[in-house]
Amino acid sequence: MTDRDTYSIEIAGIKRELRLFEIKPGLRIAILNILGDTELVQACARGLAEKVKSVDYDIIMTAEAKSIPIAHALSVETKKPYVVLRKTYKPYMGDALQAETLSITTGQPQVLILDEKDRELIQGKKVLVVDDVISTGSTLQGMRMILDKANASIAGEAAILTEGDRAQWMHIYSLGHLPLFTD
Repeated sequence: MTDRDTYSIEIAGIKRELRLFEIKPGLRIAILNILGDTELVQACARGLAEKVKSVDYDIIMTAEAKSIPIAHALSVETKKPYVVLRKTYKPYMGDALQAETLSITTGQPQVLILDEKDRELIQGKKVLVVDDVISTGSTLQGMRMILDKANASIAGEAAILTEGDRAQWMHIYSLGHLPLFTD
């Protein structure tokens, strides 16, 4: 493994060293990867459940893939169902809804797809949108577009962490904030 700079953070009482990755010349971000980190996921789910306890919502929605564990754990914690927006269409998804965004980590367009069965589940419902990290807001914007197309409303938006311009994310229920690292 190569030596990389890290950023120390405490999230929901759990300390982690987040590796820094350059996403474009002169700009690095701290990468939160909760996949497989059950201790952190469970602590974050408890913390986010507390943050959103006053929000009136019917269902949780997230985008594939790194935020699935937090949506699942939050679902267990709050006893609310959740749906996952997929990034590739499969024939069994039927009459799915799609929205396109731009990924900050890859710099490439990213498609978000709501399966037909989940479309029926969220129609007319109040949805809590959940992500692991909200940085540019592109995935969030894609999720908003899907909800609009599905005739569902946004009850609230939550993330484990926000990143970048803190003022832009004041309405997000979160457990912390990451700075951007410029050289």
